Amino acid sequence: MDELETRESLPEALRILLADYPRDGWQAHPRFHGLTSYWLDRHLGFRRLLPLLQDRARGIIERDAEPEPQMLVRLAGTLLNDLHGHHQVEDHHYFPLLAQTEPRLEQGFALLDADHHTLDAHLHALADRTNAVLKALSENQPPRETAARLDEALTPFAGFLDRHLSDEEDLVVPIILHRAVSF
Repeated sequence: MDELETRESLPEALRILLADYPRDGWQAHPRFHGLTSYWLDRHLGFRRLLPLLQDRARGIIERDAEPEPQMLVRLAGTLLNDLHGHHQVEDHHYFPLLAQTEPRLEQGFALLDADHHTLDAHLHALADRTNAVLKALSENQPPRETAARLDEALTPFAGFLDRHLSDEEDLVVPIILHRAVSF
């Protein structure tokens, strides 16, 4: 199975519906609005949160900026909690139904499930590094070093998350559009 941290795209064998439902035609499809647009909007939210969190960490590192611990907590908490909850819903509800709807792509959902486990480990590391920044701040210690470690974790995580979200979209959206799936 292709590992999230080294995969460059969804394996070709899992892209069979994507040829019939390419990304550039999704929004024009009559079944796009509703579930598909909502789900893609959630993904966009994750993609937007990461740079905001990175900007906070880099602001602490590069400019000795006022760290704003409440903002750091809010951004990190939202990212970590929302991603975890989103993956739970997918793993326990959406993916089993979609795999049953399109059995020839069942291996794709096993791949996405493995991605979720990989991402969970990264989420725990991000939580630990965020907490280290907050601890330094609460102890009136310079937070630059802990913020640098947070940034070091965020950079590869952003790539892993984008790879996963893109692959998930390339697998799931064509199934929803093809089979008129609704939850």
